[in-house]
Amino acid sequence: MRTRVTLTLLSLLSLTPLIAWRAAGEPWTLGPQSRLWIDGKSTVRKFSCKAPAFTIDADAAPGALGAVMAGQKPVRALTVTVPAAKMDCGNGTMNEHMWKALKSKDAPTIAFTLADYDVAKSAGSVQGTLRGTLSVGGAQRPVTLVAQATDAGDGAVRVSGAYELHMKEFDLKPPTLMMGTLKVDELVIVNFDLVLQRTAVATLDR
Repeated sequence: MRTRVTLTLLSLLSLTPLIAWRAAGEPWTLGPQSRLWIDGKSTVRKFSCKAPAFTIDADAAPGALGAVMAGQKPVRALTVTVPAAKMDCGNGTMNEHMWKALKSKDAPTIAFTLADYDVAKSAGSVQGTLRGTLSVGGAQRPVTLVAQATDAGDGAVRVSGAYELHMKEFDLKPPTLMMGTLKVDELVIVNFDLVLQRTAVATLDR
């Protein structure tokens, strides 16, 4: 069954998350604490840019979350898509420079497509190594992500991890502001912290 996950963090922040996950009649949501963001630094200060909206498309077997925590591999396909022009660094000028650096006009989406993965169960958690393709600014590169799944209570699962992205490897030019006084380091950290939980609310098809 094709399972579509749609997460809009703006609605999550208002504590009214969209119905997000459905597998074989099982409804799921992404909890309001779910986040996806980029951390970086410049010659002046550190910064953080959040993704206020992103979409996850997955092909998963029924009971996928429980299977993940058992150290199994229920996910057959996965794609995460982020609108590049919606990345928010909390500063209008910084936003414009970041959107330009990400080439958001020519490449409006940032995407990760899973190719294969391995899982290893340990005490209290499951470690996952995800291999796939990351598309940023129109460039595509093979990447490997390390993620951890832990029991979040009440049948929920927390999936978190980080990836070191070198902007120049994707032919991206790090932003420069204030006549060159502020220069963004080309290494940024892509972070994700997602809580998948069962919901008793009827599923919405979008």
